Amino acid sequence: MLELHIPPLPAHRGQRLGNEEYLADFRARDAAIRNGTSWKLERLQHFEEVGSPSRDALRRGDWATALRLFEEARDNLRGIQADEEARGSAFHRVRVVEEPLTPYVQWELHSLRISAEYGERVRILPAKAVAAAEGGGLLPELTIQDDRVLFQVVYTPTGAPDGAIRFTDPDIVDPWTAYVRSAYAAAEDIASYFDRAVAPLPPPPAA
Repeated sequence: MLELHIPPLPAHRGQRLGNEEYLADFRARDAAIRNGTSWKLERLQHFEEVGSPSRDALRRGDWATALRLFEEARDNLRGIQADEEARGSAFHRVRVVEEPLTPYVQWELHSLRISAEYGERVRILPAKAVAAAEGGGLLPELTIQDDRVLFQVVYTPTGAPDGAIRFTDPDIVDPWTAYVRSAYAAAEDIASYFDRAVAPLPPPPAA
């Protein structure tokens, strides 16, 4: 069972990074992981992906093209997973979902289902499972690399990427790593969730 209270995440104890600085730092750290474990906690129900033709198709309401582009990305996903396996890097994602699904989340879950086929460890957690912990606001968007560095990913009010706050203090990183691990343990594998709750849905509206 998840803890009712989430760990603190004091922004003043982290370092604010702009979007490009965050992406460069994240990629460098990710490439350096050897035999390590990483985690992602995703809570918001709408994002504005940048540079994604499939996301652009969703905005236009072109569902068939959005899904076709996911299928065309399989070779890239296969390569990413081969690289992670060679480095011993295990990435786990907890995706919190509210139902009924937003068009964005419905779209994203199609992508994550395919990623899971190539080894990404993806689990789905209903929003009601974290409701008791969200009295002071929604859970943060987090990525934890190698159980050592935590990025609180920042978004604009419209859901566009806006950099991150980087934390390296174990007093902050370790409790959050434990929390996301527990969320992952309590969540459902994406394959069963997708078959039950996503596959039967009609195409979403443009979003």
